[in-house]
Amino acid sequence: MVTEVYTLTPSTDVIDAVRFLLEHDISGAPVVDRHDRYLGVFSEKCSMHVMLDAAYEQLPVRDVRAFMDTEAQTISPETQLLSIAQVFLLTPYRRLPVVEDGRLIGLVTRGDVMSCWMDLIDQFPSESPETTLLYFSSLFASEEAPLA
Repeated sequence: MVTEVYTLTPSTDVIDAVRFLLEHDISGAPVVDRHDRYLGVFSEKCSMHVMLDAAYEQLPVRDVRAFMDTEAQTISPETQLLSIAQVFLLTPYRRLPVVEDGRLIGLVTRGDVMSCWMDLIDQFPSESPETTLLYFSSLFASEEAPLA
């Protein structure tokens, strides 16, 4: 989990928000209020809405709050590795905000899940890929490994 997260505010101008995503080479950013309470996500997909509204509606509203995804899935700090992997497999999400008591505390990406998986695999050095995968499956036989 990354705890230093690029964020936007609901009053950020959408053109500035699109530039922000491009400048930081990120596909989306959580939107938080001044108390770091999670409000939603502004993503590349949201940017497409901005572009179309600008073309067809003369962009009547310019705040991020009008375009952010308030239904984007979040996870808690206790969410287990396999559960997170399953969310990434079954949804188009590339990142999942980690929210505790309504506040954004971090962000988990697909790459974070892969890194955690490899860290777990590396704890059991083996010459055989089959043995390594059997070790990995045994980690989850009794209880699931957390994303730490």
